[in-house]
Amino acid sequence: MYLTYRTPLLVAIGVVPVVLLSPAGVNAWASMAGWLVLCTAAVLTDAALAPDPRALRVERRGPRRALLGQSVVTEIALVNTGGRTVRGRVRDAWQPTAGAPEARATIAIPPGERRRVAVPLRPRRRGELVSRFVVVRSDGPLGLAGRQARIAERGAIRVLPPFTARRHLPSRLARLRELDGNTSVQVRGQGTEFDSLREYVRGDDVRSIDWRATARSTTTMLRTWRPERDRHVVIVVDTGRTAAARVGDGVRLDAAMEAALLLAALASRAGDHVHLLMFDRVTRARVSRVDGPALLPALVDAMAPVEPQLIDTDWDAAFAQVRSLTSRPSLVVLLTAQDAPEASRGFLGSLPALAHRAHVLVGTVTDDPEPLADGRDRRPEAADVYRAAAIERATRDAARVAAAVGRAGGEAIAASPDLLPPRIADRYLALKAAGRL
Repeated sequence: MYLTYRTPLLVAIGVVPVVLLSPAGVNAWASMAGWLVLCTAAVLTDAALAPDPRALRVERRGPRRALLGQSVVTEIALVNTGGRTVRGRVRDAWQPTAGAPEARATIAIPPGERRRVAVPLRPRRRGELVSRFVVVRSDGPLGLAGRQARIAERGAIRVLPPFTARRHLPSRLARLRELDGNTSVQVRGQGTEFDSLREYVRGDDVRSIDWRATARSTTTMLRTWRPERDRHVVIVVDTGRTAAARVGDGVRLDAAMEAALLLAALASRAGDHVHLLMFDRVTRARVSRVDGPALLPALVDAMAPVEPQLIDTDWDAAFAQVRSLTSRPSLVVLLTAQDAPEASRGFLGSLPALAHRAHVLVGTVTDDPEPLADGRDRRPEAADVYRAAAIERATRDAARVAAAVGRAGGEAIAASPDLLPPRIADRYLALKAAGRL
């Protein structure tokens, strides 16, 4: 049972007339008590006469997936299986991060009829959002009270990474098209395959002359090459404790997902095979043997429920998982945060064995340092001095780790959350152009 706003209003309105109009010799407190008893009886009667809200059957409709921050509309259908009209309000019990409206929808459903209630959502958290029940309130005839019931009907929506780095994709695809057809390289290198024959032009490298084709033709013919397809690109996203650190407006893991999605979209268009591994001490997500248009939906669906774990990553086990994905990876991209020499020893110790088998890129999301106040106008405060010292220490530590990654056979790339995805994509294109992939 519940009370409506009319109940306290009825009590307040009736107290004054009852006390003023009470017969002489009657105690005012006794009149008030009588009025309250009368109101209580009316409320209980009204609640008892209210239609049973459990007579409603709930059905759900709506999208199964949505992007983070994107507005979507879900729908609940209420079917009155009882014999009386149900008037009241309904609320869908989504969790707060789903962004559902706080206001309850008003309903009036005659017997045997159906009414639909739209529930707009604006998710504020990636992952699985669930509503396990719907709360229905049925008003009594007087509108003083009513009956409330919780009807179990599960609804779920998977909130996917937003992939805001998609804006960088058209320009990189244009460069890929130039690389893959219009500007074929003249000299063959590792990671290139034969493209076509064309006539020799003064200034071309004579090492690319095809003497057999020249003998069959009336002019000198030249071989051209293009980047090889069907290479294997493995993307490893660290989901350990360093992935939980806040960088910019989000956490490192979200920025790593953006870089992984942009690289995967580009490599898929280039004809390469993309594998994804999200790992700390166990596999949190894994996508392999998926190519073409189905790749990106599979990636975002696998990434959606993954959250950072407050544990250290086991890099020996992670690299063993990489070897299980493909026996001959051409490029391995490790998206992690290796910016402290003491904490990076395990990672650096396991890296050379992987770098011996493939080209390794280590991408790290860093935060842009806040500009320090100009000390010429005022005397620097202690906080400014400590902040400057901390920034300098972090920068030097990151440089030491990057140098160690280079000595281990990898290549370190560090940038802000907005710049890391395009920089990794540019490095992939540069490796393609150089015939190293």
